[in-house]
Amino acid sequence: MSIQDKRIGFLGGGNIGEALIRGLTKTGLVPAEHVLVGDVRGERLEELRRLYGVLVAPDNVTLVRRADVVILAVKPQTLREVLEEIAPATPGKLLISVAAGVATGEIRRHVPPGTRLIRVMPNTPALVLQGATAIARASGLADGDLDTARQIFEAVGRAVVLEEEMMDAVTGLSGSGPAYIALVVEALADGGVRVGLDRKTAMTLAMQTVLGTARLLIDTGMHPGQLKDMVSSPGGTTIAGIHTLEAGGLRRTLIDAVERATQRSRELGEGR
Repeated sequence: MSIQDKRIGFLGGGNIGEALIRGLTKTGLVPAEHVLVGDVRGERLEELRRLYGVLVAPDNVTLVRRADVVILAVKPQTLREVLEEIAPATPGKLLISVAAGVATGEIRRHVPPGTRLIRVMPNTPALVLQGATAIARASGLADGDLDTARQIFEAVGRAVVLEEEMMDAVTGLSGSGPAYIALVVEALADGGVRVGLDRKTAMTLAMQTVLGTARLLIDTGMHPGQLKDMVSSPGGTTIAGIHTLEAGGLRRTLIDAVERATQRSRELGEGR
């Protein structure tokens, strides 16, 4: 069964759920009539039905029974309650959890044997179909389950498959990374204002510079160091700026930020 033939259910119609629905339906990867959505907010369900033509499930258990793949897109603090509600319908189903910080082992404690489970971690750029998603390998999966998860999340960006013990590192890098980049964009724009640009122009140039640089690296496969060297003329403006960044410890600070965020993710997972 290809993903186009699968019925995809979404428990939760929030931002990430909507991003996935948009990606799957707008690209034609999954027909809208094969997508079911459940949410505690009736007005939100009606909005998603109107925007994307998806089906609305009358309750969570019915959604799970009708779906081949169920995306658990509820808040981490409500996940246990939802799992206990749908547990009778989960055997033989593939559940994909996007609940941040909730390990596969914790989820398994609330569903019966025979429930296939994959934990994933998307990031906020999935909202504009440019997300970075990590998919954790798990035991007890059927052939094609990981490929199904990859296809779903590649509808909203790029996806990688790795071991679950790496998910805290993913949190530190791509999970928290959008905030780091937002800070860089803001600082670049502030620099532009300091040297005379108006705020709107400085922000436009900063945002497009970050976007264009990422696109260039992706499309060419160029190493970031190559691009840095290409832009840096001998005795020129760029190398002068890079000297200042190195003196300020930018590289080390970013590395330390990823490491500290990873540590904090581990602490939160341990309930600290």
